[in-house]
Amino acid sequence: MSEKAEKTRYSDSELAEFELLIEGKLSEAKKQLDFYVQQLSDSSNNADAKSKGLDDSIGSVENEQTSTLASRTRKHIQHLENAKLRIQNKVYGICRVTGKLISKERLNAVPHATLSIEAKNKR
Repeated sequence: MSEKAEKTRYSDSELAEFELLIEGKLSEAKKQLDFYVQQLSDSSNNADAKSKGLDDSIGSVENEQTSTLASRTRKHIQHLENAKLRIQNKVYGICRVTGKLISKERLNAVPHATLSIEAKNKR
């Protein structure tokens, strides 16, 4: 065996490193979601005290934007939790299209990625 065999999965120690990265991202995302939920709660509690008119319109737009951000953050959290499941199942970092390992650089940048750059560019 003169050529190195291509890896088919990340080692347990590599998976543990990715899990730490994901835990950090998950913690940040949950804090961000709590912030958005608090903003929406505060806004609805203050709605009765606000004067009608332009303030209501601005508040509605801000609430809609905050609600959109909260929804995106919830999706991000779900993607990160799914990545943790893939780690537990030892299939983390395997491209779902090519079956090859996703580069460490990509996973460090987007830890919930399920596609390699090669597969992503083909789409």
